[in-house]
Amino acid sequence: MIQATLSPDLIARFAAIVGPAHALVDDGDIAPYLIESRGLYHGVSPLVLRPGTVQEVADILALATETRTAIVPQGGNTGHVGGSVPREGAADVVLSLSRLNRIRDVDPVGDVIVADGGCVLADIQAQAEAVGRLFPLSLGSEGSCQIGGNLSTNAGGTAVLAYGGMRQLCLGLEVVLPTGEIWNGLRRLKKDNTGYDLRDLFIGAEGTLGVITGAVLKLFPRPLGHEVAFAGLKSVKDALALFERASSRCGTALTGFELMPRLGVDFTTRHIPGVRDPLATAHDWYVLIDISTSDAAETATRMMEALLSEGLEAGLVEDAVVAASEEQRKALWHMRESMSPAQKPEGGSIKHDVSVPVSAIPDFMAEADAAVMAAIPGARICSFGHMGDGNIHYNISQPIGADKQAFLDRWREINHLVHGIVLKYHGSISAEHGIGQLKRDELAAVRAPIEMDLMRRVKRAFDPAGIMNPGKVLKA
Repeated sequence: MIQATLSPDLIARFAAIVGPAHALVDDGDIAPYLIESRGLYHGVSPLVLRPGTVQEVADILALATETRTAIVPQGGNTGHVGGSVPREGAADVVLSLSRLNRIRDVDPVGDVIVADGGCVLADIQAQAEAVGRLFPLSLGSEGSCQIGGNLSTNAGGTAVLAYGGMRQLCLGLEVVLPTGEIWNGLRRLKKDNTGYDLRDLFIGAEGTLGVITGAVLKLFPRPLGHEVAFAGLKSVKDALALFERASSRCGTALTGFELMPRLGVDFTTRHIPGVRDPLATAHDWYVLIDISTSDAAETATRMMEALLSEGLEAGLVEDAVVAASEEQRKALWHMRESMSPAQKPEGGSIKHDVSVPVSAIPDFMAEADAAVMAAIPGARICSFGHMGDGNIHYNISQPIGADKQAFLDRWREINHLVHGIVLKYHGSISAEHGIGQLKRDELAAVRAPIEMDLMRRVKRAFDPAGIMNPGKVLKA
């Protein structure tokens, strides 16, 4: 039985592990750790622990298993599904990794970086750049999200098309198990077939099997050529046809292909300071194309010019602009990355992080649009995302003048509607944000019973006391 309350004596035992300065008990100090970034989930906790060493993490988990105390690992707390916040009506202890933020080693010859789980993603990127390398994971929250959280949710970001998600970007892990044992799997090998790959069990497990305290991450040569273009199109079908041409022409040099609606451009130019519409006239749809080449800058330029020329001649592209500087490239990406927060000033927003086969994107979106508009006349659909890997953020803003809370009260109803269409096209209800609390019950409904049973068996094997992030991914 997990502790329903924590006695002062038990709080003192936990606090003694990290020291009083790093054991937060005051409500004001604890408050920032209790709410996730979209405000959907607000939990409670009597204690936040901020360990400074891996051994302190191990001692915390050993004591938690001994005393049946629930532990919620937390990185930058930038998630969207309630996976990193404590539950309501429980006595979950938040374990913050923010002090475990050391870069342990950078090896540009072996193209790896070894880092603590609490390192901020932007710091990993900067360390790679300092030695002439690239760590390609890029997220809107990269200035605050932490690498342990990125791994625990198998984060994707904007460059999955060329480099893959976190599962593909990680070679090895260090994990503290619920028992307090430390597994040192910080291997730097690109080839290692010695038994089960334990690493892959923890990546994407959302802190339900252990705490990721260290990782070996892949680095890549920095591109010599980099071009970013923003193009206006008539339809999603034209965007798909342009993507086919881009993929064939550019191959692995195509590092990003992002789909955006006119409504998303309207929202960002209206609400995000400094964002301007890159094109002179409005278009129904847009794509942001990112091409990176390792041989020469001219190669990327030729690829982009040829692709846009072909698109214009074929009638797929109505207008386009190519960024003329790094500042302009960043500005175009900033528009894309700002589309989700730009919805907030427009009122309530019901969000979906889904994926479907790339070839099915136009049909999926057309069917989902029709179903949503039938259910909520006047809804404003802002669907955008990583077209190159099939990940669409299918977001719906409330009708103008509608009651915000009444609209948000239909969240699960609309989720069920959209996810049903996703499954019809053999897609996934969670592309990159994870399951957390938001999609936990739905996961059990869409996965086969044998899959759910296997997940529960894995959970019991690693965490027999049930202390690790209870109520997330699987029912407690």
